[in-house]
Amino acid sequence: MNGAESKYIAQAFESNWVAPLGENVDKLEEELRTFVGMPQALAVCSGTAAMHLILRYLGVKAGDIVFCSDVTFAASCNPITYLQAEPVFIDSDLESWCMSPKVLSDALARCKKRGKLPKAVIVVDLYGLPANYDAILDICAGYGVPVVEDAAESLGASYKGRMCGSFGDFSILSFNANKIITTSGGGMVLANDAAATTKMKYWATQARESARHYEHKEIGYNYRLSNICAGIGRGQMERIDMYVQARRRIYRRYVDALCGLPVCFYPDMDGAQPNCWLSVMVLDENCGVTVDQIIDVLDRENVEARPFWKPMHLQPVYTDCEFFHHDNRLPVGEQLFERALCLPSGSAMSEAIQKQIIDIVRNCFKSSLKG
Repeated sequence: MNGAESKYIAQAFESNWVAPLGENVDKLEEELRTFVGMPQALAVCSGTAAMHLILRYLGVKAGDIVFCSDVTFAASCNPITYLQAEPVFIDSDLESWCMSPKVLSDALARCKKRGKLPKAVIVVDLYGLPANYDAILDICAGYGVPVVEDAAESLGASYKGRMCGSFGDFSILSFNANKIITTSGGGMVLANDAAATTKMKYWATQARESARHYEHKEIGYNYRLSNICAGIGRGQMERIDMYVQARRRIYRRYVDALCGLPVCFYPDMDGAQPNCWLSVMVLDENCGVTVDQIIDVLDRENVEARPFWKPMHLQPVYTDCEFFHHDNRLPVGEQLFERALCLPSGSAMSEAIQKQIIDIVRNCFKSSLKG
């Protein structure tokens, strides 16, 4: 929190607009579509809700398939199952850590031969790293399959001068408490089509018809964002550049301080400007230290760190789903899950605290390097 949030929350109370509509909601939508560069925006209660609405609008239903990045949080793909469709997971590449264009192309070609293309391709900007959109958008356009950009982790990142969140036919943002900006909990649909956001807004407000009484012709949801939460988001948006720069400084300190160890960090893809949402460190193979060992040592010092996302094809709930990956090698997502961890990266972390964390991490390698 930066202090600017309180004035917008106070305005919501003073105006007595505390429900899921009001000036803060309208202004937050306007600010986000302007910042990202998408014509339409719809504020909702979570990024998951945003994904659910988009997939429903795209006509996803029972018997359909939807491609999704394999390396992600479950919220990216869970809405596919809400609509009784089947997720199909696409491996990453080491050049971007995001969806592999080669694997995507192979998967679409094989599905076309079967006579069943996906209703959409969900591309996740992993840890604030942009995907290779030059290749991915061309591939999907060739098959006429819409792209949904999951920019939940990448607000403030860019690819070749365009902001993340602007690449898909539809995109989603998340304002969960751990994201670059927060509304405490919330999300956003971004779209090119006004008719699409109008329809999704209708569903998000319980599909209520414009009648004097409560009239419902379709099933809807209670998905809109409250005016109070939107006020938090407006205050956060006043400082978004500051938050992104803070994350990038934190990431650069880790890279500079740990460069002599058998580790590496983000891939350096041409044109990508990550927001460094989380600083991710990858251990070299056979370096003598494991991810769990480092996390355990940090935990004993009351420092929270987490493993890399466990790929969706390894999750028990999704083990029966189809998974496409690079031939003749361990899937990239599995490689990263085995050897990568997320270091503390909060925007408010002081340089002194980060130095303590760096010292702890360096000490984890001392005995192995001596050996």
